Amino acid sequence: MHKTAKQKQILAVCLAGGFTTMLDNSVLNIAVPALRGTLHADPTQIQWIVAGYSLAFGLALIPGGRLGDLRGRKPFFVAGIALFVGAGLLAATAQTAWLLVAVRLLQGAGAGLVNSQMIGTLQDVFTGPARTRALGLYQVTCAVAIALGPPLGGALIALAGPEWGWRLAFLISAPSGLATLLLAIRHLPAPGPRSTARTTLDPLGLLLTAALTVAVMLPFVQPATLGTKLSLGVAALALTAALVLWQRHYAATGRQPLIHPALPRSAPFTLGTLTAMCQFGAALASALVLVMFLQDGLGLSPLAASAVTLPSALAMAVVSSFAWRAVQRFGRHVVPLGLGLAIGALLLSGLAALYAPSGWLPALLALGQLATGAASGLTVSPNQAQVLRYAPAEAAGVAGGILQMSQRIAAAVGISAISGIYLNSPAAPHTAFFHATLACLAVVTLSLVLALLANRSTRRAEHGAAPVTDRRVSRSRTGS
Repeated sequence: MHKTAKQKQILAVCLAGGFTTMLDNSVLNIAVPALRGTLHADPTQIQWIVAGYSLAFGLALIPGGRLGDLRGRKPFFVAGIALFVGAGLLAATAQTAWLLVAVRLLQGAGAGLVNSQMIGTLQDVFTGPARTRALGLYQVTCAVAIALGPPLGGALIALAGPEWGWRLAFLISAPSGLATLLLAIRHLPAPGPRSTARTTLDPLGLLLTAALTVAVMLPFVQPATLGTKLSLGVAALALTAALVLWQRHYAATGRQPLIHPALPRSAPFTLGTLTAMCQFGAALASALVLVMFLQDGLGLSPLAASAVTLPSALAMAVVSSFAWRAVQRFGRHVVPLGLGLAIGALLLSGLAALYAPSGWLPALLALGQLATGAASGLTVSPNQAQVLRYAPAEAAGVAGGILQMSQRIAAAVGISAISGIYLNSPAAPHTAFFHATLACLAVVTLSLVLALLANRSTRRAEHGAAPVTDRRVSRSRTGS
């Protein structure tokens, strides 16, 4: 088969996987108030249902990426999407909040396994501008899923009522999930022969990474006392030191450690990853707080609330589709531009909640969402492509896993901390929403600073050695 045709088929599988996992996640936000009432879920259970998914997602990313790098991506993509779809079916039948928590953990693990293979596959198959374009199409697909999720979920809840509506919402992703499974079995390339003479799974490195992820995320997923948080903080520092020492020892024996030595030494990779963390955590937290404010604070129905959030997803889809062209023209400056626009959108939304007349507020918040979506379109895929340029070919899956795991950690922290500001505020809903928005604004401002530092380090790297991925053409894997 012609190379270009094969690339398009593989890209279609990755886009289908992204659509499936994002559709499910976007439906959940709009369904939270309904399932909270019918399952009588307390705030702790709600946090576990929402943030526990991110915890399991993050735990699966680096092991999934490592396994894909070593053994081929197809088996783990297929297993992950099957687990994701199966867990979604179980979620629709959950009778207690804690059972739904357990099923969401399984679903998060499946989504993490799938997504680590998607990013690694796109790195394997595409290079240069074609990779930025492919990542942009991936973001467009995710934005379409985000756009469809809330109105579909809101319509189901309106038609079927709260009890059955949120259950049907969990089934929305099943048809696309089954289609993705069939496409993956047919079109993803089978694992080819790989040299593993001195490359193993690094099980201790995986164990230390998993323990570190839990220690960092758990205080933000499960409410804990100050003493418990301090203990977990100390444990996280100790696990970080142990992981660094083990990775150095593992590399000294001539084997490839879990975290490739080129990754932490690369300032563009590190700063770009931190930029993505701040942007992603603030974006998800602000979206969740907005949905809660629209329903609990303004009294809008789920369908009306989804109409306010719809412009964000539509703008992200449109802007992501041509963001790669903006990168070709403006280069690395596109990401700071997008983050600056996000800061303006948050300011508009926060000030509107305080001062705008009630009749105008939904329209102004929708305008803020339009700017937010455009900002994400300019930020996410260009930053992701720039970060992954500095990942060596043999660690493509792990590099993508690290990037996504960092975002999931940020999501758990952001959702827990910023939604806590809104939910625990003694002030009126409008003021509580303003305070939560200010917290998001501070995080996005930090992301802008990091993006500017990343651009400076990228400029220095370009004047020095070429990115590691530019030197791998002769070693490209099947489908590259």
